[in-house]
Amino acid sequence: MPVIEVSELRKSYGGRPVVDGVSFTVEEGEIFGILGPNGAGKTTTVECVEGLRIPDSGRVRVAGLDPVTDHEQVARVLGAQLQQSRLQAKLTVREALELYTSFYPHPADWRPLVERLGLTDRLPIAFGKLSGGQQQRLFIALALIGDPRFVVLDELTTGLDPRARRDTWQLIEDIRDRGVTVLLVTHFMEEAQRLCDRIAVIDRGRIAALDTPEGLIRRSAGRTVISFTPSAPLDRDALHALPALALAEERDGRLTLTGTDATVDAVLTLLARRRITAHQLRVSDATLDDAFLDLTETS
Repeated sequence: MPVIEVSELRKSYGGRPVVDGVSFTVEEGEIFGILGPNGAGKTTTVECVEGLRIPDSGRVRVAGLDPVTDHEQVARVLGAQLQQSRLQAKLTVREALELYTSFYPHPADWRPLVERLGLTDRLPIAFGKLSGGQQQRLFIALALIGDPRFVVLDELTTGLDPRARRDTWQLIEDIRDRGVTVLLVTHFMEEAQRLCDRIAVIDRGRIAALDTPEGLIRRSAGRTVISFTPSAPLDRDALHALPALALAEERDGRLTLTGTDATVDAVLTLLARRRITAHQLRVSDATLDDAFLDLTETS
């Protein structure tokens, strides 16, 4: 049974539709991602899931509950890290954690969370004196402090340095492994490709595609690129006869061929047959970036 259900969700501002018939379900224990360009309706969608905005029409359920009319019950099982959040500038990290702990009947122990997020030495520091990345890490801790069954993370790692970002990804994988369902809004393709079991791509308020990361990549026009410097010239006729070849370029003796896996296999066979060595061989697969660009440009 889906634990989060969104059906024909619509929300407009000033007569302009921001979310226009969005539908998806999130299964228990999965990390479900939402991708989309700026202004696509991602944050409005998840704010309706959190009960922070009232939909114009459509149906939203979290564990069978309406996030608006059953808001208090939903708040007991749903943690949220918002895209934009603030605390009182003079509130220390420790005070914020203890305050949020008091909101829940069965909170998580915040000490391991703080250690995992690298905030232990920040406990006596006021919120207003934290860096942007430290503030972001604190809000992640506050989202998890209620020991939620579900958590919504909106732009999870914005402002984090690469090491902190990867540590946070591991934390999210760990909480998923403990049975927490995660709804993740992000614009980092690497983050989505690593973490998400399924992804909904939202463009102009509608679902452009919904699939696994691998499925989205397969459905896109993303290509595989092979580049190398051959030890002997390859004639153009041989190159253009390669299967699924989309583009062949040569610069300073280096060949760059764009195609599919079949193109790569054929190139390697051709080189072996002609006893040509491929120096500095590089193969780049299609990525979620390719899929995202394709889906949002053509939707």
